[in-house]
Amino acid sequence: MDSGEFRRVWLFLVLGLCFLLAVFLSGPGPHDTLRNVAFVLALAGFAGVVSARYTLGRSFSVVAKATDLVTTGVYSKIRNPIYVFSWFLIIGVVTMVRMPLLYLVPVILIPIQIARARAEARVLEEKFGDSYRRYRDSTWF
Repeated sequence: MDSGEFRRVWLFLVLGLCFLLAVFLSGPGPHDTLRNVAFVLALAGFAGVVSARYTLGRSFSVVAKATDLVTTGVYSKIRNPIYVFSWFLIIGVVTMVRMPLLYLVPVILIPIQIARARAEARVLEEKFGDSYRRYRDSTWF
C-alpha cells in the first residue's frame, strides 16, 4: 500500500466510520428502531462510496475529466456509484438525527449530482466515443 492509497481510501474509511459511529451514538434525535435502520442505511451507503472510490483509484477527480473508462467492480452495473451511494449515506444520516432543516440537504444535493453526472457523461463520451456509449447502454445511472 502506497501513501496515496492510504490517503485516498483507508484514511477516508476510518474517519468516515468514526463520524458515523459518533453521530449514531451521541448525535441528536431519538434512539429508536428508525435510528438503527438509518444507521445501517448510512453504513451501506458509506461502504458503497468507499468501494466505488477504491475502484476508481487514480482516475478519480473532483472536476469532470476523462483519464480512463472504469468499467469494473461496481462500475460494471452503475455508472455513478459514488453519487448513488452518497444518497443512501446522506439520507441515512439525516434520518438518524431527524433535524428538519437537514432534510433540505438531499433535496438540494441530488439535483446537483444529477447535473454533475450529465457533465461527466459528456466528457467521457467525447473522449471514449462508442466505447462509452456501449458502457452507458449496459449500466444504470
